[in-house]
Amino acid sequence: MTMKTLITVAAIIFSAGFGVSHSPASQNSSYSSVASLGQATTDAELGVTFASLDQQATPLPPEPWAKADPADSLYRLAREAMSRGDYKRAAEIFHSIPERYPQSAYASQSIYYEAFALYRSGGEDDLNAARDRLNHLKQRDAKIWKSDGAVLLTRVCGELAKRGDEACAADIETTAQKDPPVQANKPCSDEGNDDKIAAIDALMQMDTERAMPILKKVLARRDACSAGLREKAVFLVSQKGTPETASILMDVARNDPDQDVREKAVFWLSQVPGSTGLLEGILNGDGDENIKEKALFSISQQHEPRAQQILRDLALRDNASADLREKAIFWLGQNRSTENTEFLRTLYSRLTNQDLREKVLFSLSQQRGAGNEQWLMGIAVNPKEDIELRKKALFWAGQSGVSIQEFASLYDRMNDTEMKDAIIFTLSQRQSDRTAMDKLFDIAKNEKDAELRKKAIFWLGQSHDPRVQQFLIDLINK
Repeated sequence: MTMKTLITVAAIIFSAGFGVSHSPASQNSSYSSVASLGQATTDAELGVTFASLDQQATPLPPEPWAKADPADSLYRLAREAMSRGDYKRAAEIFHSIPERYPQSAYASQSIYYEAFALYRSGGEDDLNAARDRLNHLKQRDAKIWKSDGAVLLTRVCGELAKRGDEACAADIETTAQKDPPVQANKPCSDEGNDDKIAAIDALMQMDTERAMPILKKVLARRDACSAGLREKAVFLVSQKGTPETASILMDVARNDPDQDVREKAVFWLSQVPGSTGLLEGILNGDGDENIKEKALFSISQQHEPRAQQILRDLALRDNASADLREKAIFWLGQNRSTENTEFLRTLYSRLTNQDLREKVLFSLSQQRGAGNEQWLMGIAVNPKEDIELRKKALFWAGQSGVSIQEFASLYDRMNDTEMKDAIIFTLSQRQSDRTAMDKLFDIAKNEKDAELRKKAIFWLGQSHDPRVQQFLIDLINK
């Protein structure tokens, strides 16, 4: 997976919402934090994985289960070598188990893991040996072969095919195109799907000309049980920059019977340059809102001026859903440009929806160095603005790098208690800045309003400033 993919996946998850309370129970919930962005990125990297089967972590063999078995000690040694990544040694020991103890409870598992270790070793001789061992396993133990061996053989064959083995290449094609028998009135089963996915992965790495006709055949299926395969095929098609990639994905987006598959097709159009016109058609159509959301994201990833104009047009559109308009505003903030900055500032003055105005404040806070910090401060100090929006503007101005001196000076001039409270919170978020801590000490000692003093004391108590302990002792003994 490319870094662009990781970033965009993280971003679309984050765009669903931001705002995490970082305040005491009495603190107004209007305060939110950019910490949620970092968490969303982490969650995305952990939870969204489209890596091929070849890139998955090596599974450890099962824990030893037959202590009285004569091969138990050898199995333990082989398992330990596998855990160290010493695949050559693991393969040697696993090979010896069925050779010396053909009746051992560990014999069939050892054949499988010998093949797996040889596969991980990766040399051509090792791969050929792995294929031979798996064919032997097929004859010996149908259960292990069916559950694990067939998929591993497909992966081994895929590696050999990439190195020019035509017999393996033909087998991969056959496996990828094989349709399981349809069983009426029976629930879907994943049986055989792992094998097909492994085959499709291998084929994609070998030859695009061979892969695309097979992927199109997979995508042409309409049975419910192949939805997972179609999702995988959608992703693989998106990674191949052929002239027909966009049209294939668009056909899936319009015609696949499964909602998730349609959404994935629209989402992965984000990886296909030149898809803006197709995506705009989805966005302006009468389709499902979730599909439109994916189209909006994909448009935001297109690097052409027309894509940004579509986002701006949608943000202005009064008859569009508030949710889509919010996401358009978010993506405009993520695509920094003079045009987007000027547009968002103008949009703020035109909007009447408070939630949309709040999203504009956030989006502008993400465009540092464009004068937005002072623009946000202008909103914060404007008594004609809604108090909640003023507090949010103040918070995002603080996150954007407005100096502590400016906040401290504003606190001294401010008469509004709620805004003073908001400034205290903003100062508390800059604990590493001694000037911010100095101002909190000053407020805790000299503020006439008891509630504001308590807020400053609370946030000082949450800090790691070495002066706090003595300050609290003096306060208690006062």
